[in-house]
Amino acid sequence: MKSKKYLEELKAKDAAALKEDLVAAKKELFNLRFQNATNQLDNTARINEVRKNIARIQTVITEKSKAE
Repeated sequence: MKSKKYLEELKAKDAAALKEDLVAAKKELFNLRFQNATNQLDNTARINEVRKNIARIQTVITEKSKAE
């Protein structure tokens, strides 16, 4: 259910905001991977969650570009 709400929020945003979210999510993923490599990451499931969010953002960007 949480992912549906997140997807609705993404669809409501414009292309520029989506690209900003994509950059922020990629930075977060980099930081999580770095923390995981140095054994500082407690919640390793967050990596998969961020990866899926990146895919969702990219999907919405593609949908919006095809709709134009």
